[in-house]
Amino acid sequence: MDDHPMVRNGVAQALQAIQDLAVVGMAGDCDEGVQVILAEKPDIVIVDLRMPGGGLELIRQARECLPQCRFIILTSYASQREILEAVTQNVDGYVLKGALPEELISVIRLVSKGRRYYDPEIVDTIMSSNERDPLGELTAREKEILQELADGGNNKIIAQRLYITENTVKKHICNILGKLELQDRTQAALFAVSHGFGRTHKLDG
Repeated sequence: MDDHPMVRNGVAQALQAIQDLAVVGMAGDCDEGVQVILAEKPDIVIVDLRMPGGGLELIRQARECLPQCRFIILTSYASQREILEAVTQNVDGYVLKGALPEELISVIRLVSKGRRYYDPEIVDTIMSSNERDPLGELTAREKEILQELADGGNNKIIAQRLYITENTVKKHICNILGKLELQDRTQAALFAVSHGFGRTHKLDG
């Protein structure tokens, strides 16, 4: 899903050359993209972050009707706010448009297996201001909470999984934010993803 025909066609040609991958539809804006997704019910959707109507808005709408679908954002650059919002939306993949076709294909294969991939350059951009390793300051329980945040769990889900109260979860998150010098749970989730928590994996090599 991209508003530039040349980009859409280039990605489509690269994917169609792979025997076990099939392109079932393309679109140039959010509304058209949602219609294509609902009609074709693809396993994975590649979305331009800045397509007309918004790539993240497309993901929000499509997930309401097709929650099992996985989404990979493909963009030329991204701000800290956009990356954090993508983490909040539990976007499955985040790839820069400068990536080689084989890199994109590798990300698609990872995402198809239920894994999450964020381009190291994107993660480094956000986390470069925090060069120390504060993980040693976290308790075992706080690391469990961080793991749950990486997987997108809300306070209720985390409480149920760890057999503690929601109020206790809130207190742990507050302690985590203080120790990691982060502003909110979204930044904590991004920190967790970048440090290997949850189901996140980086490409080999």
